[in-house]
Amino acid sequence: MSTTALKTLRLATIGVGRMGRHHARLCATTDGCQLVGVVDGNIERAAAITEEWGGNAFANVEQLIAHGVDAVVIATPTITHRAIVEPLLEAGIACLVEKPLAPDVVEARAIADTAHRTGSLLQVGHVVRYDPVMMAVRELFSTGTMRPRFIEIDRVSPMTFRSVDVGVVLDMMIHDLDVLFMLMGAEPEEIHANAVCVVGEAEDVCNARLVFPAGPDGIRCTANVTASRLALKTERKIRLISEDAYVSADFVAKKGNVVRKTANASQLADVRSRLKQGEDLSSVNYLEMIAMEPLAVGAGEPLKMQMLDFLDAVRNNRRPQVNAEDGFAAVRTAERIVAVARAAGARMV
Repeated sequence: MSTTALKTLRLATIGVGRMGRHHARLCATTDGCQLVGVVDGNIERAAAITEEWGGNAFANVEQLIAHGVDAVVIATPTITHRAIVEPLLEAGIACLVEKPLAPDVVEARAIADTAHRTGSLLQVGHVVRYDPVMMAVRELFSTGTMRPRFIEIDRVSPMTFRSVDVGVVLDMMIHDLDVLFMLMGAEPEEIHANAVCVVGEAEDVCNARLVFPAGPDGIRCTANVTASRLALKTERKIRLISEDAYVSADFVAKKGNVVRKTANASQLADVRSRLKQGEDLSSVNYLEMIAMEPLAVGAGEPLKMQMLDFLDAVRNNRRPQVNAEDGFAAVRTAERIVAVARAAGARMV
């Protein structure tokens, strides 16, 4: 990132609930930035944030724009995004909007088109890209270690009764859809899915099988993605299998393992030979036999790293890592998944 000393950026946060309060903290404590405003439907909550971190509490977006601001973080319910984001973009104000970009493709397309027409910077808050575990997995791709044939992702947790304005695909699975697009460089060309609705008016559990276009090597990667907000415990895991390596990573534990084919060549040759001779290997401990290495997971707060990247894009007028088109693609695929699940018999309330 650029280290050039520039003027202080005037920042604001719209929506200071569960996520927005953390954004406000980062706006106030990041070097070279000043929190100048907070907008929230709960004026007492907004006042509490400004008392703690500074700035002014505004009743609406129009007052904030009139006050003057360079960049804004939007952390409001998904259904409100378009009405909030478009006036900011029209005013030339950079926006970091929490995922998903919008509740459907129509509104997502409208927001993306506004960003394109105005030339205003828009970043979508797919924060998992900045998770140190995900960054370690991505590094394996950049070094050529991984060209997976199969990816498995599980993102499950007990019901929190937050983000119930959308289903689990837009609420939780969309994190992993964005990660898959980043890794594979494309949206899936084939989708199979099913879902279950229990608590809200949309799906609470969904499983999707996504088949991606073939790469230069002809491999069509298949991803199996599960999202649930009705689980008994929280799990966030990813597993990737290629011809040359197996990677297993745990986002909650912040660690993972890599098993490379080259590092286990002699063991594999020995096993093949013994099996060919008819030897019974049922007593062999597979985990003791193979050589594993830890996934090189770094440190850092994903939300802060996302903020720093957004501010760097603002200062240097460059494309953000997750732009409007990326956000639109995630919403489009999420909508496809729900449609396929419905076609497969999934019933929503």
